[in-house]
Amino acid sequence: MIAAWTTLAAAITTSLIGQILLKAGASGSVAAEAGFIDQLFRWQTIVGLGCYGGAALLYIIALRKIPMSVALPCTAASYVVIALIGWGMFGESLGMAKIAAIGLISAGVVLLATTA
Repeated sequence: MIAAWTTLAAAITTSLIGQILLKAGASGSVAAEAGFIDQLFRWQTIVGLGCYGGAALLYIIALRKIPMSVALPCTAASYVVIALIGWGMFGESLGMAKIAAIGLISAGVVLLATTA
């Protein structure tokens, strides 16, 4: 069962990396001035999409042992991490409402993970 949880954590991490790369591919002066096709073929976008595919494969493997009703909500942990990364790396806002939401999401993920 530990291997399944490790695989789920790897799926979440790979998805996070993909999200960061997609944001990087959509950011910057070059991306802002480029058309959609140019943005689609930036290396960050291509690698980010590959990470999403890899994350999906890892998630499928994790579902062999972890109930879907637990595994999918656990992926909400990525919402917490990505909000912090968006704030730290991309200067996105992180007000009190977002902090409260992050706390609620975290509590829910912990509660679900301990019921498996």
